Amino acid sequence: MASVKARKLVLASGSEFYGEGFGAERDSVCEVVFNTSMAGYQEIVSDPSYTDQAVCMTYPIIGNYGITDEDYETKTPTIGALIVRDYNDNPSNFRYTKTLGELMQEYSIPGLSGIDTRRLTREIRSEGSQKGLLCAADTPIEWAMEVLGSTEIPHDQVSRVSCKKRWYSRTSNHRYTVVALDCGIKLGMVKALNARGCNVTVVPWNTTAEEIDFMRPDGILLSNGPGDPTDVPGVGETVRALKGRYPIMGICLGHQVLALAHGAKTYKLKFGHRGGNHPVRELATGHIEMTSQNHSYAVDPGSLAGTGLEITHINLLDNTVEGMRSADGSIFSVQYHPESKPGPQDSAHLFDRFVNLLGKEKKNA
Repeated sequence: MASVKARKLVLASGSEFYGEGFGAERDSVCEVVFNTSMAGYQEIVSDPSYTDQAVCMTYPIIGNYGITDEDYETKTPTIGALIVRDYNDNPSNFRYTKTLGELMQEYSIPGLSGIDTRRLTREIRSEGSQKGLLCAADTPIEWAMEVLGSTEIPHDQVSRVSCKKRWYSRTSNHRYTVVALDCGIKLGMVKALNARGCNVTVVPWNTTAEEIDFMRPDGILLSNGPGDPTDVPGVGETVRALKGRYPIMGICLGHQVLALAHGAKTYKLKFGHRGGNHPVRELATGHIEMTSQNHSYAVDPGSLAGTGLEITHINLLDNTVEGMRSADGSIFSVQYHPESKPGPQDSAHLFDRFVNLLGKEKKNA
């Protein structure tokens, strides 16, 4: 590993956390959040939903199994920064092809290790997610606070991470064709549909309903993505034009966009849900699943009245909305991640539900 340099994190609250830098050595202003997963740091670093966010990992040892070629969720990671207690630069894993630090250097992602991640997590839980500046340890606090006060977190994340032209992921002996509207799609979703006999056409976030109609899909997937769902009203307009004509499945940001498209509202959570240990109950059956989550916003349950959508799942930690469906069942969505790489896999069956919808629609066509 290259020579270690003293770095620090300065929060908008004025708190400072001193540690050592790894990855790219550059200053970065991000929204600081935390993730409680014990594994899956590669999937987190390469998840487009973390664009412009500095993620504090609550699990202490990060980097110990390196980076593998098969486990990326996007080909070009856009996470703002990574904050860890103990960074391990000597992986032990027969599959690894590079270290986490090498990946972060390659994609200009700054890292900070050696800080008290428990203290940072407690502050975020107490005060809420907030802006933070990663910078050199000797940066004057007055200058850091000035930078934080004058720097806004961008609102164009979806347009930056979405594909610029359509691409295809095909499987042998396919049964159905799905158009995935890419707001920052994770490759795990595409693989989950391929594994169930679906050819997937991934299209940019601003693809129109007319263009999707021309592709003649059997169903529509609204993907995850970064930022505030109200920043992409055009996606909602596309959904309004398509609903009732195709089976639609929404995941994470796609779930929120579906709610907005039906006239409901969303709101920002105090510190969001990020981790692989969130219990969710399905209201119809009482069945509880452990889920993988990564979101800052949620659907306002009080705004769903009269929209034609009903709540299907709730989070057992704070009773937030975790799933919805239309009255006829042709549209459904979840706030969490059923592709859940690397896990848990409790909710993978939701892709089977979507594929069954495709089959029913095709049979009735």
